[in-house]
Amino acid sequence: MELEVLVENFRNKDSKAFEKLYEMYSDNICGVINSIVKNSDIAQEICQDVFVKAWKNSESYNASKGRFFTWMLNIARNAAIDEVRSKSHKNSKQNLSSDFFVNILEDKNDLNNQVDTIGIKNLLTNLKDKCVQIIQLLYFQGYTQKEAAEELAIPVGTVKTRNRSCISQIRGNLSI
Repeated sequence: MELEVLVENFRNKDSKAFEKLYEMYSDNICGVINSIVKNSDIAQEICQDVFVKAWKNSESYNASKGRFFTWMLNIARNAAIDEVRSKSHKNSKQNLSSDFFVNILEDKNDLNNQVDTIGIKNLLTNLKDKCVQIIQLLYFQGYTQKEAAEELAIPVGTVKTRNRSCISQIRGNLSI
């Protein structure tokens, strides 16, 4: 079935379309969520919530603004960041063993070995280091623009400008 038809059926609340899109996208969506929350069980729950939210709000998807997968990915990313910022998530991290934190430090800045970022690595190869830093902080590590500004010791406005510029460069790389 063609993707446009599948998405339209999804928007019309066709359960078969829901199942097919879930089958197509759930692994990637869960991977992105897991890279932010660092817990596969929580990532799986959020992933399911994301699909339900997309189902309920499918009329808000606009094909002229981007691909369906990108729309779903934005919902997932926002849900994962909301989870990381939640009080319950922060409280659950208070009593973790030191092994958990060692793994975070090893994985946090290394995108090379993460399965869910293999294709992204190629898109980032032609970018300047400052773009790679901004993209890693904002999109892979779940930082807010303010937190990224503090981490990089630059103004928030500079983070916003670089983010827009870097995303434009990535879009240009996609069309190559």
